[in-house]
Amino acid sequence: MKLWIGSRGSQLALWQANHIAALLREAGHMIEIEIIKTTGDRFQEVTFAEVGSKGMFTKEIEEALAAGRVDLAVHSLKDLPTELPEPFALAATPPRVDPRDVFVSVNHAHLAALPQGARVGTSSQRRRAQLKALRPDIEAVEFRGNVDTRLRKLAEGQVDAILLAAAGLERLGKTDWLRERLDPRDFCPAAGQGALGIETRKDDSETIGAVAFLDHADTRFAVTVERAALAALGGGCQVPIGIHCRPCVEERAGEAGQWDEIFAVVASPQTGQMVRVHHRVSREGADPVALGRLAAQKLLDAGAGPLLETAGEAPGAA
Repeated sequence: MKLWIGSRGSQLALWQANHIAALLREAGHMIEIEIIKTTGDRFQEVTFAEVGSKGMFTKEIEEALAAGRVDLAVHSLKDLPTELPEPFALAATPPRVDPRDVFVSVNHAHLAALPQGARVGTSSQRRRAQLKALRPDIEAVEFRGNVDTRLRKLAEGQVDAILLAAAGLERLGKTDWLRERLDPRDFCPAAGQGALGIETRKDDSETIGAVAFLDHADTRFAVTVERAALAALGGGCQVPIGIHCRPCVEERAGEAGQWDEIFAVVASPQTGQMVRVHHRVSREGADPVALGRLAAQKLLDAGAGPLLETAGEAPGAA
């Protein structure tokens, strides 16, 4: 079967598309990749807030998908809106890699080691908000561009450090300056971070069948929890909401079966004010959408609503 993959043209996006292409070729398919420039790619020198974040990295790819020019799209799942337009489906979520945010610097060993008043580059409102909560003395600097561009700016001394996703650095083999992996307990990742999403037309049963083997059950469960929480809060990929679901790291005596822990945070990029929740749930018989909505409700019950309103988002009832 011949399949066309739609992808952005960045180095990371092409790595992701080629990774999925290789797996599909191993399964006997013929694969071509079409590079599609998105709104987010065209406006590299302005902030995400000025562009408008909803679908900024997906809209043009979905147009090609709807027109039948491509059969599937490979996205960084954190860039994919929680509610897909009606013609499309999230057909597969391959195994997730490290979902954490990382501290990257030339001269400083970890976030706590940064001097008073240091400058840290990030384009993410979520990272900016949590940084403000942890280190209110630090100046967050707007940093757009691909991974290479951000690393070059760091090397030039424009900032003292940058915050990035571990997954992107690892996929591109650029971990030389990675100094610290930030634990979700302290610095909560974005919904879907570290995971890929394969989008198809909802009625394209042939392509859906062809990519089905790429779907990873544990990844699908975790990202469904995360995306359901984000949707319940009315959030997109640039709202200062962190949500992360992972298997429990510690063994608990007398607790059989699989357990997950869910971290969720809403914080203000302006003040660093933060609302954080953390709870453990049993995987057995659990509905991931219901768990995500529960996490969202716990945030609202803890007082996250005013912070979301300040961020320009209207929180929904879970």
